[in-house]
Amino acid sequence: MKSARITGPNEPLVLVETETPHPKDNQVLVKVKAVGVCHSDLHLWEGGYDLGDGKFMKVTDRGVKYPVTPGHEIVGTVEELGNNVKGYSKGDEVLVYPWIGCGVCPACKVENENLCDAPKSLGVFQDGGYSQYSLVPDFKYLAKLNGVDPESATSLACSGLTAYNAIKKSNQNSPEFLVIIGAGGLGLMGVQIAHSITKSKIICVDLDDQKLEIAKKMGADFVFNSKDPDTTQKIISTCNGKGADSVVDFVNAPPTAKMGLAVLRKRGNLVLVGLFGGSMELSLVTIPLKSIIIQGAYTGNYTDMVELLDLARKGTINPMISKRYSLDAANTALEDLKARKIVGRAVINP
Repeated sequence: MKSARITGPNEPLVLVETETPHPKDNQVLVKVKAVGVCHSDLHLWEGGYDLGDGKFMKVTDRGVKYPVTPGHEIVGTVEELGNNVKGYSKGDEVLVYPWIGCGVCPACKVENENLCDAPKSLGVFQDGGYSQYSLVPDFKYLAKLNGVDPESATSLACSGLTAYNAIKKSNQNSPEFLVIIGAGGLGLMGVQIAHSITKSKIICVDLDDQKLEIAKKMGADFVFNSKDPDTTQKIISTCNGKGADSVVDFVNAPPTAKMGLAVLRKRGNLVLVGLFGGSMELSLVTIPLKSIIIQGAYTGNYTDMVELLDLARKGTINPMISKRYSLDAANTALEDLKARKIVGRAVINP
């Protein structure tokens, strides 16, 4: 089988050919139809995360070992099954849950494997879907598509899943006004999900007017371009002069996090999602005085993914695929994503 592998930070992906594995016991071999091109793949390719103040967290310090095949948003058909697999047959169209945990830590014991202390995620800590075939460690990590478009389903394993988890967290205080910062693939999915599962008036903020127009079509009630120096005040005014009840920052860079805090009302809820990186100073006294909540959201658990698939099946959400690449063009796909040439989501079709 052919795979596109990362050999080291910022090195071009190398196309290699290896023997196709055969599944054993609970394992399933999936023939990859499509794999999403995600910003997390970029961090893996670049070797880490910007922590701000000149600090950089290497993915190798988190347990990543090169070379590795990236790609964690995997959709395909069941090709071969291990002896213990039940409920699946060859040819079934499936979405793969990639956030595999150790199985024994506190998070795994309550089925939150995405928050595992020693993660084994596909496409990060073990080989993923930039390949013709993907070996899934256990059939419990599969979910049947049952009518969901395969390419659209890819994002439901990561970006859509992350957006779903973040919007659920933002909805805990039943917000009247919900601000979504960022109208990229993740943010646009967040707008759709918020429109579907909350009763909030949705405000979307981005630098790009074209993306903001798409956000309006997907359910945003108000849109603002953050290049406008008065955007923060305009958002507060839109929220009856009191500020937003919840803010979801799908960028999570110093300027966006600062804006999120600035527009948050008393008792508000800020959910930080993006991995853009950097750091910022906090006025600590305002946190208790305003009694605000600041929390993170990282992907979601298997149950969240199944719920999200159901929303897609009903047509409530519609992930937008704007670009398609061959496996040979994996480097181009990552370069386009880094250069912000992709609106919505892109997939590789091995």
